[in-house]
Amino acid sequence: MRGIAAGAVAVLVALGLPGTATSARAAACANPSDPYTGPVPWGQRLVNPPRLWALTKGEGQTVAVIGTGIDKQNAQFGPGQVLGGAGTADSDCDGRGTIAAGIVGAQPANQTTFTGVAPGAKLLPLRYTESNGSSSDGGGDPGALAGAIDTAVDRGAGVILVAVPAGSDSPALGAALEHAKSRGAVVISAAAATQQGAHTYPTASKGVLAVGSTDESGAPVQSEAGDYLGIAAPGANLVSTSAGGGGAVAHRWPITDPSLAAAYVAGVAALVRSAHPELKGEEVVNRLMLTASRPPSGAHDPRRGWGMLDAYAAVSSTLPADAPGPSAAAVRSELPAVVPAAAAARPTSDVAAGVVAVGGVAAAAAAGIGVAAFRRGRRRGWRPSRFRA
Repeated sequence: MRGIAAGAVAVLVALGLPGTATSARAAACANPSDPYTGPVPWGQRLVNPPRLWALTKGEGQTVAVIGTGIDKQNAQFGPGQVLGGAGTADSDCDGRGTIAAGIVGAQPANQTTFTGVAPGAKLLPLRYTESNGSSSDGGGDPGALAGAIDTAVDRGAGVILVAVPAGSDSPALGAALEHAKSRGAVVISAAAATQQGAHTYPTASKGVLAVGSTDESGAPVQSEAGDYLGIAAPGANLVSTSAGGGGAVAHRWPITDPSLAAAYVAGVAALVRSAHPELKGEEVVNRLMLTASRPPSGAHDPRRGWGMLDAYAAVSSTLPADAPGPSAAAVRSELPAVVPAAAAARPTSDVAAGVVAVGGVAAAAAAGIGVAAFRRGRRRGWRPSRFRA
């Protein structure tokens, strides 16, 4: 557990955020860096959300951001986008919740090149750990986290992002996850531990989409590993919204935090749920994993799951309704060959909403793995083909 705690403190230092009660008071909560006006951040280019906005911006979806709250005064959150009401926390001394929320749903703004993945989604801010509240196990009380998950489900969140995972499990947390599953919610949590052999929760729990993180080269950011890892997303040298901006467009950058990879996946999950409202929660998870860009071997990677998040394929691909997800029993087996279909056409900015040319995928199942989208990851490894300077 000490390893997780050390990793959590290292993340706080990297973010310029307080790691103890004393430093929290001295630092007077999170402060933004300069507003970001540089090139489009690499993680944003990889996901490429504007390519999907002709299809959906996440309208009709509520994403619960569970962690330290959200500073709703940041001007990159739209009017009414950050929800209030029972159990919510619309301030964020720590800052991690605001950073994660920005990746999920920050609005485009003239002052910056940064934008969120699903700006049409509503954000439900739930605090279960205080600004200085990383406990000795590295991530707060799992019982309090369970309560926040229950609140998210009861408030109708279809996507539940655990922005600050806990360092230990509890029966209450397991029961909350069962509650979420019964209501069709998708729970997403990052593998945030930076010490060998350590695990975070609910990341390592059954029924959760566990997310690994990488840098620009595709190298893993976190040390946490296991056969429960489902997918990978950007987690290093990132840009996002900051708490403490006093109502302005305010940012933190550069940020390296493996927990933020889950925010990218949560944003794409909101897009998928908006574009495919008929899908059940487990079907959304399967779609995200099946359309990921595979590692060179085509097999499961213990720190990067079944591949790098591919937002466009996840939203636009045609998959059989009963397509099974990658099989845990085949963790050490290479994925079977798949039959590629025609490439999906890239929508332009003036394409009417809902119009899309999609690529299909065909079934070629073995060892229970089932259908997988045709990806080029085998040729280019973990490096994103759409990442350009």
